[in-house]
Amino acid sequence: MINFKYHAVDANGKNVTGTIQALDEFDAVTRIRASYPVIIDVKSIGNKEAGVLSLELGSQKIKEKDLAVMCSQFSIMLRSGIPLPKAVGMIARQTKDKKLKRSLESAAEDVEQGSTLAAALDRTDTKFPITFIETIKAGEQSGTVDQTFQRMQTYYEKSYKNKAKIRQAMIYPIFVVIVAIVVLFVVMLKVIPVLSETFTSLGGDLPLMTRMMIGMSNFFASYWGVMIFVIVALVLFVSIFKKTDRGSLIWGKLMLKLPVFGKINMYNCAAQFADTMSILISSGFSVNKSMEVTARVIDNDLLAHECDMMVPKIEEGKTLGTCMTESDQFPDNLVEMCTIGEDSGELDETLITIGDYYHNESDNATAKMLAMLEPVMLICLAVFAGFIVISIYLPMFTMYNYM
Repeated sequence: MINFKYHAVDANGKNVTGTIQALDEFDAVTRIRASYPVIIDVKSIGNKEAGVLSLELGSQKIKEKDLAVMCSQFSIMLRSGIPLPKAVGMIARQTKDKKLKRSLESAAEDVEQGSTLAAALDRTDTKFPITFIETIKAGEQSGTVDQTFQRMQTYYEKSYKNKAKIRQAMIYPIFVVIVAIVVLFVVMLKVIPVLSETFTSLGGDLPLMTRMMIGMSNFFASYWGVMIFVIVALVLFVSIFKKTDRGSLIWGKLMLKLPVFGKINMYNCAAQFADTMSILISSGFSVNKSMEVTARVIDNDLLAHECDMMVPKIEEGKTLGTCMTESDQFPDNLVEMCTIGEDSGELDETLITIGDYYHNESDNATAKMLAMLEPVMLICLAVFAGFIVISIYLPMFTMYNYM
């Protein structure tokens, strides 16, 4: 959709200005004339909004929680017999998110004029997930849109809740690490230099631990700018490297091989694979088409590449289980359950079961990691604090000899 700014005259002869989204200038004129009989000027403004106050910062992606709520609304309304164009308009009026509201309003107009819902949503500025758009397409083709939205509600609710659990679990460790880093910089840059001057003015030899502490403080004071520059440069290098084809595969493999974190990453990706494949297959997609979409959705680039490589093999007639076995990147349980699901003809139901299994495994592994991480962090902080305290108090025992 393209944004157009217009200047028109209403039925009472009053000048009005505004913006409207349309497919092209002809479509814009048609839509404007439906409300205002006289059009003075229409011009394209691209994707810019009219006015600074309407500018919106941040990503155009929709939150999974909002998607789950929207899918629930669509499912209820469509099952109640409300026509699709009216349902889209009603949901748009109830939506608080400005980006989503604007996209739904635009989609409602397109659907009213005969467009499919998937095509209408895909034309908006909002970046809807590929799984969302493709699943709606499948539901429209099979005539089961209401059931499709019901399945997607479960899918996005599950995804949102699991990510929220992980974020909630990581709040405390991240907070402790940030506090420790701040305390380290304050101690090294402010406290230690003052104590260093005091000890040096007394003369004599300082204990080794005290000299080490003063040396680290001097290093921080002299090279803190260089350290920040190196950290920022390293982060930028990794970010750029991850965007290359080779770098994304190496990074994806590294994320799966890390101690503890690698296992959690694998569990999350396996659950994501199973959830995405199950909703697509149950919506009417073939296995190869489902795999093609899953390859564009899964978070780990190495596993996404492996999924993409399976598509032509499945099209040649190989089974999903055989392709996953040849890949040798997916967990054995996932491969075996996919094979069983294919053999029994209930692949979508089997994927739902194995998806729940890996969600539970991820939760348990995360809980165990945090249970081990907290005492380790406390020990590290205790060692750090003890080193500083001992380094400060050791000279004090001999301070009177130099007074």
